[in-house]
Amino acid sequence: MSLEPRADRGVPELTARVVRASFPKGTLAVRVREALGPLFEDESFAEAFSGRGRPAVSPGALALVSVLQYAEGLTDRQAADQVRARMDWKFLLGLELDDAGFDFSVLCDFRARLIEHGLEEKVLDLVLERISGIGLLRAGGRQRTDSTHVLAAVRTLNRMEFVGETLRSALEALSAAAPQWLSALVTADWVRRYGARIDSYRFPKGENVRQEWAEQVGRDGFSSPYDPDARYGVKRGSGWCGYKTHLSETCEPDVPHLITHVVTTDATVADTEVTETVHQGLAARELLPAEHDVDAGYVTAAHIVTARNEYGIELVGPVGLDTCHENHEGEHFTQSAFTVDWQTRKVTCPEGKISASWSDQRKSSGTPIARVHFTAQDCGSCPVREKCTKAANGTWGRSLTLLPRDQQEALEARRREQLTDEWQQRYNIRAGVESTISQAVRRTRIRRTRFTDLPKTHLGHVFAATAINIIRLDAWLTQTPLGQTRTSHLARLGLAA
Repeated sequence: MSLEPRADRGVPELTARVVRASFPKGTLAVRVREALGPLFEDESFAEAFSGRGRPAVSPGALALVSVLQYAEGLTDRQAADQVRARMDWKFLLGLELDDAGFDFSVLCDFRARLIEHGLEEKVLDLVLERISGIGLLRAGGRQRTDSTHVLAAVRTLNRMEFVGETLRSALEALSAAAPQWLSALVTADWVRRYGARIDSYRFPKGENVRQEWAEQVGRDGFSSPYDPDARYGVKRGSGWCGYKTHLSETCEPDVPHLITHVVTTDATVADTEVTETVHQGLAARELLPAEHDVDAGYVTAAHIVTARNEYGIELVGPVGLDTCHENHEGEHFTQSAFTVDWQTRKVTCPEGKISASWSDQRKSSGTPIARVHFTAQDCGSCPVREKCTKAANGTWGRSLTLLPRDQQEALEARRREQLTDEWQQRYNIRAGVESTISQAVRRTRIRRTRFTDLPKTHLGHVFAATAINIIRLDAWLTQTPLGQTRTSHLARLGLAA
């Protein structure tokens, strides 16, 4: 396909007259067009199309339809039908009322082109730029981030089903791609084993027979499952197969709350691995906040220091509490009870004893640490030993593990801060991101992917985030108040605990 960019000539006169007469109060599509004009120009997607071949459907229009598709929870076929049938969509797209639209399969090809040419973030970038241009989005201020699970578009399997269905999937692909080559390698037994979907109710009965079946499948081979990017993750005791998406949004009181960055990972990636990625993405968009509010999963001492030194961001989130060397009951000496002299590389305990050794080491993850030890003689005769260490028979002294100085000091400062009411009040704003996740789940169905790999799933999340931004911009333009947090009838009784 070749791209022949079409300049936007505005909304056709007949389309504008009919739509305004039919919708005197406007619709989301009408208000967005009037506030932002044409959102996506064809030139923005030019690198995804060649200069030769038959003319392509306008990529700017396809991008806009893809966003509207998520705003209204439509399939590709339904979205293409709306282009033909909806007057307000034609108004937004700048089409004549008799425009025949396009075949729904074009949307799938458009998504593939965006992924192939690294343009997954383009639609969100363009919308954020346009909103920045009208003064409703700026760098600095406060932003917040949180994640939610995303279910893969595959059914979960037990181990025997997984192995059998994996091999069946590989054989199906080979049967279509290289039938002659495969037919020379397999026998009729393979057809009986893998010709139909592998379900547990089809398994042979009896442990011995099932064991033989599993061993036979193992001998037959192993291949990738239907969605090779989906992983099984567990969070707060709940498990799922699929992905995680991390949404960052502005949270200033005088402007609409807009999603500024989206990260999609497989379900096994910890939140701490995403913090730096979020900051890099916001820096690329020139939308770095002055304060970034996150939950404990995104915060380590290293993140606090890096955010401050490299990005000028105050990363606000709780860190783990100060702990002692062993599990103690009652009063005990935590790490903060020891005085560290970084210059002399010595540590003084609460009883005034000085450490005997200091060694620089690294964790298995590569994080630099310092191991500090006290002598068994000092600790063995200590009158408050029971509050410090429970090493058997006094044969070992107390030991400490310290992070690099800037990280250790940042960690101790945060532990002190988060115990104050002032810090807690400041941090309360983070909870608002839960409403964004809720809106994305309810409006765009972001918690269940439509696709079977990570790049396509992420592109869907970008479309969903862009749709939420347009919905929120429309609510801002119409002065629609923010929804209130739902309170159950029982909670409204206000009974004292």
